[in-house]
Amino acid sequence: MQRTLRTRVLGALAVLAAAAALASSSLTASASTVDDGPVGSQALPTSYNWDSSGILVSPKPDAAHNIVSVKDPTVVRHGNEWLVYMTTANTAGNWSLAYTHFSDWSQASAAPLTFLDNNPNIGGRYAAAPQIFYFAPRNEWYLVYQTGPPSYSVSTNPTNPNSWSAPRNFISSTPPIVQQNSNGFWLDFYNICDATMCYLFAGDDNGHVYRSETTIGEFPNGFRNTQIVLQDSQFNLFEGGAVYKLDNTNQYLLIWESIGSDGVRYYRSYTANGLTGQWQPHRATQNAPFAGPANVTFPGGRWTADISHGELIRAGNDQTMTLNTNNIQMLYQGRNPNSGGEYSQLPYRLGLLTLRGGSTC
Repeated sequence: MQRTLRTRVLGALAVLAAAAALASSSLTASASTVDDGPVGSQALPTSYNWDSSGILVSPKPDAAHNIVSVKDPTVVRHGNEWLVYMTTANTAGNWSLAYTHFSDWSQASAAPLTFLDNNPNIGGRYAAAPQIFYFAPRNEWYLVYQTGPPSYSVSTNPTNPNSWSAPRNFISSTPPIVQQNSNGFWLDFYNICDATMCYLFAGDDNGHVYRSETTIGEFPNGFRNTQIVLQDSQFNLFEGGAVYKLDNTNQYLLIWESIGSDGVRYYRSYTANGLTGQWQPHRATQNAPFAGPANVTFPGGRWTADISHGELIRAGNDQTMTLNTNNIQMLYQGRNPNSGGEYSQLPYRLGLLTLRGGSTC
């Protein structure tokens, strides 16, 4: 059911683009709420202009995996390598996960893909939208992804895709608040912890950001108290969210994928003091986004209009999701602007954004 609903919602890009025009008034109305401070004013850049790489990671089909896209990347630095997990879609419209690794971004395009459906613990089930992190209190690595509900696998060696355990659910059933406010499901789950609590953020393709919580001692069990912590029109807060701690502060950055009035994907951002604080707009319009067509250039030639589901490069790899604001980069998905058709068949590839000229206050 989850896969059918999500494909139906996401596949209707033409409908969304037309309907997004109705949201343009909301985009205009919210322009006055763009806020450079005071939250995060000691850490976040004062300007957002990005350079994009060319395509770094592409599908690499084999005899058993006729994949057409790679998307939804999650990335950490471990040892001397970048570890990247991602979603794949094949010609039959089935979703799964893949892994690649390399020492330098210049090696990414040549790095092989390993498919996680070859891991017998995961197999050919529906799996998508991964997040990887090291949970220091238990000396374990977690791969978070959706199998319908929010799920996770555990490993002590994230460089071995076959080492991940069978998925278990953080929350076994969709909370009533999600059922009442969403399109029938939630998706794109993202974990972050502070000194005492862990929080699970999620979207619903309907303008809501949800947060569930548990204690550090209970994690990965005990998630509860699911609530809406941010809401807007459907396309202003769509999906693909992530949350980060800003350096050594108690300030946090939330980024969320949106759909513009022209149907193109871009990222809005919000800031808060503490993970239970009130999220305030930071770069939250189509014309002045966190990252989007309005502020991304392509020195090697534009290969995508969308700046879609991605993850910022973290300063470390643990559960605090700490961001180094002196060197902000984002691994993201994009596609040929002339491509179209059913959502699972869109030719997504991965590229890297690097913030240009983003001086700090």
